[in-house]
Amino acid sequence: MKKLYFLLPFVFLACKSGTSTVAVKESKAESKPVEITYKVEESEVSDFLKYLSSDELEGRDTGTKGIEKAAVFLEDFFKKNNIKPYFKTYRDTLTNFKLPAFNIVGVLEGTDPELKNEFVVLSAHYDHIGIEKKQQPDQIYNGANDDASGVTAVAQMAKYFSETKSNKRSILFVFFAGEEKGLLGSKSMAPKLKAKNFNLYAQLNIEMIGVPMKRDYLAYITGFDKSNMADKINEYTGKKTIGFLPKEAEYKLFYRSDNYSFYDVFKKPCQSISTFDFENFDFYHHVSDEFKVMDIPFMTSFIQELLPAVTKISTTPTQEITMK
Repeated sequence: MKKLYFLLPFVFLACKSGTSTVAVKESKAESKPVEITYKVEESEVSDFLKYLSSDELEGRDTGTKGIEKAAVFLEDFFKKNNIKPYFKTYRDTLTNFKLPAFNIVGVLEGTDPELKNEFVVLSAHYDHIGIEKKQQPDQIYNGANDDASGVTAVAQMAKYFSETKSNKRSILFVFFAGEEKGLLGSKSMAPKLKAKNFNLYAQLNIEMIGVPMKRDYLAYITGFDKSNMADKINEYTGKKTIGFLPKEAEYKLFYRSDNYSFYDVFKKPCQSISTFDFENFDFYHHVSDEFKVMDIPFMTSFIQELLPAVTKISTTPTQEITMK
């Protein structure tokens, strides 16, 4: 999540499961949630997040050797899970950064002959802020919550769809670089897709979901009132999965993460989901944002709870999520 600055008072400046073929059971009633038999494995969530936030990757600053290692790791994950490159390779070069930098982009074609021409984007940023220049005991900004947690969630969703083939729409899985430097990865990519007549239905961006909130809902969504996405996600899960966080509106978080770059270009429902509520995590942009402070059981249950929602988003015969 891009760095916080203090300004009236402050705002964000960007913010195995069984290998069996799964099962997605839909009730005849449209308002009934999807039943998912696929189970997200806690050990896989843990292993993925542990490496992505390890010291070996040196804080994943855009344009460094550390983020290059992260890029290779993510490419290998896509290959292992039969997610194809959307472009010629998995690497989408940033056009707005002086050093070589890449978004990592994979695609899973939809199973419906008509709906496969529409795209859902599931995304998170895999960069962070690198290494502290001042000499101190710990100099690496590991970025476990920000945003290795979101990348882990998107990766597990990619694995789920790859195994179950439950998406009628095509899904673009995107790991953005350059978010911490001003949403550069998404700003570079969105116009490129628009020029290709990319048929976007909706984007769901995952940002900082490593620890739970002490509230009566699982997560909040940025731009709560801009679309009916929150209501539809709750309908699809059959739970109060998404709630309204007043600070999200106060700090205008809708405009401060990679969802906004896509909304700005496509004017479609493009929003971020997060559990960072300004009260539950003390290590934002701090060297102590490490794997050991992440709540792996919570992250696993978070991903599991979203599976019915992302499944319905990718399968409804009409575009039910709309801007207000």
